[in-house]
Amino acid sequence: MAVNQLTSLGLTALRNNFSELKNPYKLTFAITYWCQSRCLTCNIWDIRPKGELTLDEIKNFASKNNFFKWIEITGGEPFLRSDIVDIVRTFHKNNKDLYLVTMPTNSLCNREMVLGKIKEMLDIGIPKLSITVSLDGYKELHDKIRGIPGNFEKAVSMFKDLQELSKQYKNLFFVFGYTVSPFNQGSFSTTYSEVKKLIPNIRYNDFHFNIGQISGSYYRNESMTLSINKDIVAEEIKTLIKNRKFEFGAIPIIETVFLKRLVDYVLTGKPQIKSRSLDASLFMDSFGNVYPSIMWDKKIGNIRESDFYLKKMWYNQTAKEIRKEIKSGNEPSNWTACEAYQSIAGNVAESLLTMFSK
Repeated sequence: MAVNQLTSLGLTALRNNFSELKNPYKLTFAITYWCQSRCLTCNIWDIRPKGELTLDEIKNFASKNNFFKWIEITGGEPFLRSDIVDIVRTFHKNNKDLYLVTMPTNSLCNREMVLGKIKEMLDIGIPKLSITVSLDGYKELHDKIRGIPGNFEKAVSMFKDLQELSKQYKNLFFVFGYTVSPFNQGSFSTTYSEVKKLIPNIRYNDFHFNIGQISGSYYRNESMTLSINKDIVAEEIKTLIKNRKFEFGAIPIIETVFLKRLVDYVLTGKPQIKSRSLDASLFMDSFGNVYPSIMWDKKIGNIRESDFYLKKMWYNQTAKEIRKEIKSGNEPSNWTACEAYQSIAGNVAESLLTMFSK
């Protein structure tokens, strides 16, 4: 079954190289904006949301939009929703070709509770469940950026627990998520060395990089300045690429292309690859508002107002205008994994050239 689901995802992504898709195959869904972190790079934690989608509403949405092959759950802190397993279960039930579910964690929830819920999700039968453990620096630095004393130790403990869990579950994939910002630029080598002391078998492949970016609709940090030293950060990413071991598989290959293009993005401000936003993918917030991506504050509609059918807004006038802007290269410049991975898969020729470039 997993082979069939992976094949379906691969063929859909390949088809997206030649034409627009009838339905998006990837959903990025912020299931809650509640968060215990106090990050210096983000204001999600300050939202105090009311009126988020209920489980029954999410079930309604999942039953009426059964074409997703990849669900990226995000937050806030996703594990603050006590019904997170039911949310994953309902998407799995309604999307027969669902291959991959991904989600981050800040490791601040009760560890046993989180691990228990991850086990439940793994037992559902999803071919691949991916967990990103947020870690933005060595002990003092991570705790400062995240605003929570002791967060570093909890993140490291979570990663160790996932290592043990992976011995039992072959469908579990996990990495550290390292967000580069003015607060930690130039600190990755120190961070890696400190983590290596605590997790001796850690590898460079176990770290995923993102660049801290501005988004009014998602991070709510439009008042911030997150300018980085381009040369310092580009060299850090190049060091990571140099030390990564080659691995077979779609995710490691796409990650390599992502990192190489991330260097270009840091140096030029442009990822220089065709976007697949509002084609292969979309972003939906916890209130049901639908956007082309997490970085573009241009709402095309709300699922509560369309009887939970995505198709009712997918080709509305706003969506058509946004697609024209994307084709004209006017989409706000960004390069995050939420949108980059499907852009890489939807531009295979360019991606292969990037993969084998120096």
